[in-house]
Amino acid sequence: MGRTEAFCSVLCLLAVVANKGLCSPLAGKEAWDYVDVRDGAHMFWWLYYADSQTAQYTDLPLIMWLQGGPGGSGSGFGNFEEIGPLDKDLKPRKTSWVQAASVLFVDNPVGTGFSYTDRPDSYATNVATVASDMLVLLQDFFNKAPEFQSVPFYIFSESYGGKMAAAISLELHKAIGQGKVKCNFAGVALGDSWISPLDSVMTWGPYLYTTSLLDDHGLADVSSAAEDVKKAVEQEQFAKATELWSVAETVVEQNTNGVNFYNILTQDPDERRTSAAGGDFISLLTRRHIRPLHSQSLGELMNGPIRKKLGIIPQNVTWGGQAEYVFSYMAGDFMRPVVDVVDQLLDAGVNVTIYNGQLDLIVDTMGQELWVKRLKWEGLSGFNDLRWTPLDDPVSPGVTGAFCKTYKNFAFYWILKAGHMIPSDQGPMALQMMKMITDQN
Repeated sequence: MGRTEAFCSVLCLLAVVANKGLCSPLAGKEAWDYVDVRDGAHMFWWLYYADSQTAQYTDLPLIMWLQGGPGGSGSGFGNFEEIGPLDKDLKPRKTSWVQAASVLFVDNPVGTGFSYTDRPDSYATNVATVASDMLVLLQDFFNKAPEFQSVPFYIFSESYGGKMAAAISLELHKAIGQGKVKCNFAGVALGDSWISPLDSVMTWGPYLYTTSLLDDHGLADVSSAAEDVKKAVEQEQFAKATELWSVAETVVEQNTNGVNFYNILTQDPDERRTSAAGGDFISLLTRRHIRPLHSQSLGELMNGPIRKKLGIIPQNVTWGGQAEYVFSYMAGDFMRPVVDVVDQLLDAGVNVTIYNGQLDLIVDTMGQELWVKRLKWEGLSGFNDLRWTPLDDPVSPGVTGAFCKTYKNFAFYWILKAGHMIPSDQGPMALQMMKMITDQN
């Protein structure tokens, strides 16, 4: 199982190592492999062992990172654009999470990144299937890597990855209790997560208006489009709601001159203003939300030197080649909320953290706060009574980089000057937050 490699320099990147099994590696090693999670469904994972000068990897936590989309690749975007040891130019990342934890990137749902399916009926269509697939992978991983069974295991996520992470965490908690998976599950962190899609959509207008990105006419247009989404969700017409969500995004683009859904203070009209592009709404959504995670330069890296390095990618599989299908098959489940799942996690005693970027639009903080305030968790009133604590920016002592609030097994981090991809926008602050969540700071 897997391949391992000494990650000593960029020159090692092209080396393909044929070692079988997850041996006990030295710091700086990696492993990767496929797990057949269902018939015709093959999921790819890539592990970086913690590379610390002060601790062994077994003394540091294991973090699984889940990307959004659905269809965004953790092995690609999360790895080379956010928290991996190298950036997409193969230069060392100073804020890599690998310096404080072992990091497991999983391309999920099946069909994402280097994961692939053999036939159309093998794609996941809901988060329940996503969760059951991941349990198969985690059971296989921890059985074949017993040295990680006692290491604190955290799931960190971003965007739609958060919705999947919530569902996965609940099923993992149950599986551990039933003795089906051996691991030390320590908590889940939901970053800019699609937990309550409707709360996000309904706050787009007010958020953009208060940040001077909509005028009165624009606010009326966006609010009207959001109401259409709300009606569909309330009627549980979730496939229709996804389509109307796409319409609402187009209305936002038209009234803001192409605001960047991932960071309202940046703008790339060529990439973001897609309302005039042809094709059905799934293709439009893919261009808006999957293509930014599969840029040409990243695709060239993943399908070139990385593919050669890994040495196990089937000839007919292209990194990101099935991403649009992944999104399409999940479209009917896309707008379903999973707030109840978060409640179940909290009631079960699982550590749950919410973290959100101040400048994110697609999953704005206003919307996150709305669904949090509706939690049925018995500790909510105690959480609400607390005042938040300011956190210094690690790069600029004395300058506030974030706020946080923690009560019992629930925490919320407000990350300033960050959009949807927090580790990309505020790498030092994201690293500090991760250490705090994993009890290292």
